[in-house]
Amino acid sequence: MTSTEDLRAKVADALRRSRERSTTLTESVDDDDLVRQHSKLMSPLVWDLAHIGNQEELWLVRDVGGREPVREDIDHLYDAFQHARADRPALPLLSPAETLGYVREVREKVFDVLERVPLEGSRLVDQGFAFGMIVQHEQQHDETMLATHQLRVGAPVLHAPDPGPATRPARREVLVPAGEFTMGTSTEPWALDNERPAFRRHVDAFFIDTVPVSNGDYLAFIDAGGYDDERWWSAEGWTYRNQANLVAPRFWKRDGDGWVRTRFGLVERIPVDEPVVHVSFHEAAAYAKWAGRRLPTEPEWEKAARFDPAGGRSRRYPWGDDDPGPEHANLGQRHLRPAPVGSYPAGESALGVRQLIGDIWEWCDSGFEAYPGFAAFPYREYSEVFFGGDYKMLRGGSFGTDKAAVRGTFRNWDHPIRRQIFAGFRCARDVLPDEAR
Repeated sequence: MTSTEDLRAKVADALRRSRERSTTLTESVDDDDLVRQHSKLMSPLVWDLAHIGNQEELWLVRDVGGREPVREDIDHLYDAFQHARADRPALPLLSPAETLGYVREVREKVFDVLERVPLEGSRLVDQGFAFGMIVQHEQQHDETMLATHQLRVGAPVLHAPDPGPATRPARREVLVPAGEFTMGTSTEPWALDNERPAFRRHVDAFFIDTVPVSNGDYLAFIDAGGYDDERWWSAEGWTYRNQANLVAPRFWKRDGDGWVRTRFGLVERIPVDEPVVHVSFHEAAAYAKWAGRRLPTEPEWEKAARFDPAGGRSRRYPWGDDDPGPEHANLGQRHLRPAPVGSYPAGESALGVRQLIGDIWEWCDSGFEAYPGFAAFPYREYSEVFFGGDYKMLRGGSFGTDKAAVRGTFRNWDHPIRRQIFAGFRCARDVLPDEAR
């Protein structure tokens, strides 16, 4: 059992780590870059930073702490549901200097609240939930800001060492046995409402690839004319491919007989051994069909990641119940690229699947729906208002996702046309009659 003081220390460390990352992402560019909109799909970086501070003020200073507002007058400017991303640059936003002063003042008050508030007694504060929610919110916006950096035009400003080499597992695919498993969670203290509650879910037997689809694999699809052959695309995907004139993953460009990509301001040859990234759901599904396979569903992905056949239980993470370490997964912007396919054998699932956490978000062929027994908490706008729509699920986290903002039950979602996010995929397939066991 974690003591209250240990829990306070854990929360404080997570808050500091998140803010250090936000600082890196915003201090690496000048004020012009902070206020500029680098893509209609993204907010100006200065909006993201002030929004982080505003959410922190609303939930931790005012709600949990019961303190007077710091800047109640700006609430409407940083309400994501009031203003579309494309419209945010025209708002009377705080200047970079004002934003830095604001988030600094809010954070000082938050640390004071953390020292004084009991971390028990109500669902909002029990086990530090509200603080964990805000840590995850900041880390999610940090990943969004990292995606904005990828869209930014100019010389590189972010730097990190490359991941090391990898050795692929001996098996290309593994069989996930038929049967029930526990999906979701009722016990993870910082799990968000759409991950709850845990329930039993039956999944038919299927095969899933041990590693994500690589750039080299995907190049074969391009070279075979995959973008020009309607057979591989859904009707919606084919329409999108033609409207957007897709010919390759986003940020790829022809260079003579080969391809190059732009990655955080660097132009480089396509590394064939890395997982493919910056592909939409439609592109992932077309590749899978061309390869004679399909994308896994969300329950299939989670069972492959969490199910331990030896004990019949679901683990917190593919490798077990321990929090992620650098030996398990490529997380937290430690590297500015996915690690080669086959990396992190210590992060392998009980069934022998690698890189299910970190490196790339993985598209799943499922919509965003509530689990049985779902209850919105602490507000409907985090999950409930998005149920239904055209969203497709993304699981596992990317190299830009922090360990606080991903776990075996964590659910992400986006429109199937999105390509600016750090998303790739792995393939699955049904069990053939002569393979049934």
